[in-house]
Amino acid sequence: MGLRIIVFVVVLLGVTGSPTVTIRPEAASVDNSTHPNRVPETAGETQIFGQQKVLLEEAEVDVMETGELNPNHYPAQRAAKVVQHYLNTLYGSPYRVFGLHRVHSGNAEDLVNSGRKYQLNISVQELISNKTEKCSAEVLFPRGEQQRSSQVQASCEELLKINTKAQEEALYQQYKTSQSVLTAHLPDSYGHIDPDMEPFWRLGTVASSFVMLNESTEDTLYNMAQVANITQLATENDQLKFDYHILLHEMVSQEIIHWKLLFTWSPAEGVKVLQMEQLPHCHDCEIPPTTN
Repeated sequence: MGLRIIVFVVVLLGVTGSPTVTIRPEAASVDNSTHPNRVPETAGETQIFGQQKVLLEEAEVDVMETGELNPNHYPAQRAAKVVQHYLNTLYGSPYRVFGLHRVHSGNAEDLVNSGRKYQLNISVQELISNKTEKCSAEVLFPRGEQQRSSQVQASCEELLKINTKAQEEALYQQYKTSQSVLTAHLPDSYGHIDPDMEPFWRLGTVASSFVMLNESTEDTLYNMAQVANITQLATENDQLKFDYHILLHEMVSQEIIHWKLLFTWSPAEGVKVLQMEQLPHCHDCEIPPTTN
């Protein structure tokens, strides 16, 4: 057994976007706990949008634990969150966003030449329809001097049948032909997001999953904290194109990390990330109240 430590697991709520959006500095200090469109960082913590529920749990964690895992402890939770990001990168859209609902069971195996493999039984929730499905998943965190992305396999067939084509096509047609420049504060000074901005907020959640999937390790727990700025760019090849500035909360170090994302979206092609750039660290930044 490896080193045993005492940790406090704090799960906060969050949400899910808009063309040319800028948050005023004062908006970051607003209490958004009553915002109706916030979705849970772990969907199982609450199923009611607009309510914040904080789970504070003292857990004894074995850092290099193998065999059967405690579903509520960091090792199982971290691996399960990677599955959430994986599903969003493949199937997420402005009208379909996946969240971790619950970890039912899991075990870890140390593979000498490959890394550590986690096998999980979890529940995944589609956060807009509020539908939940039990899924089996496997996550491999590679070992080596050079960090490589985790490898994920997951089976959640029922959630993938949720039909959002009509809403996606309507949004696509509206913004493909729009010549106006939209600006908004996300959220505004009262913690509010206009309903027509919500799909772009959720689009930011899906796009941020590409970063979190790529950056996640056994020692991290990422969460999208805030969308700081959105710019809609000229449409190319029938794809809506966006420049997003997002803030990620790394919950272990409590650091807020800024990322610039350039990506496209269409109903036919989904989200395609063209560029991910980590911006300079902001060690003194205050954690935004909109943390997932």
